[in-house]
Amino acid sequence: MKSHFQIGMSLSFSGWEVVCDGGSSPDVQLEESQKPHNRGVYTMFHGTSSASARLILANGFKQSSSGMLGKGVYVSRDKKKAAHYPLNSPSTDRVVLKVRVRVGRVKRIDKDNHPMQYTWHTNGYDTAWVPPRCGLTAVRSGLEEDCVFDPKRVQVVGIAKASNTTVQKELQEVISKASPKAGQGGDGAAHVCALCKRTTDQGAPHIKQRCWECGKNICILMSKHVCAAMWREDD
Repeated sequence: MKSHFQIGMSLSFSGWEVVCDGGSSPDVQLEESQKPHNRGVYTMFHGTSSASARLILANGFKQSSSGMLGKGVYVSRDKKKAAHYPLNSPSTDRVVLKVRVRVGRVKRIDKDNHPMQYTWHTNGYDTAWVPPRCGLTAVRSGLEEDCVFDPKRVQVVGIAKASNTTVQKELQEVISKASPKAGQGGDGAAHVCALCKRTTDQGAPHIKQRCWECGKNICILMSKHVCAAMWREDD
């Protein structure tokens, strides 16, 4: 890149700017119509009952036996939609879990009788995504929905809504006790890259190298790096 000044001087410099789609920052929440990127990590929501929430926190998620998109864990980036589930539970017993989802390979399902509506996983996809207002008859609300085949890809990180403060406090305490603090190591512990300040994916270290111009140690996931290469007068 070059930046020219009117005073007859020019500055040559090297660098880049990164736009994060959630691949390495686990707290990205997409807009309702924004397409999830393959291998991204996103914040979503899961509606359940108080009793089921306790079981999920104790044992993890389990696949639903059936559903609009077949087997999997059903989540939505729309908290209002999650708050309506389970459909057969009274609103006074519903809990909305805030979850972190590693979507893997994503297949868009946006019409009735889609050829992969129930077979997306056998075709190599990890998550099926139903965009909002796509006209799918089964989604009467028209709100966004996702089905994640492998329950291990979905991790509870908080309580977005509970029937009362007592239940919310109880469940949040369970999450706090089970979640290791960043930087303390251990299986599943979160780690923060010292250079880019992003949480690494499952503790995997980021790739670091020296800038080819200024020699500064950099992480390839830094949001921006610009270094002055040289000053020179225009001819």
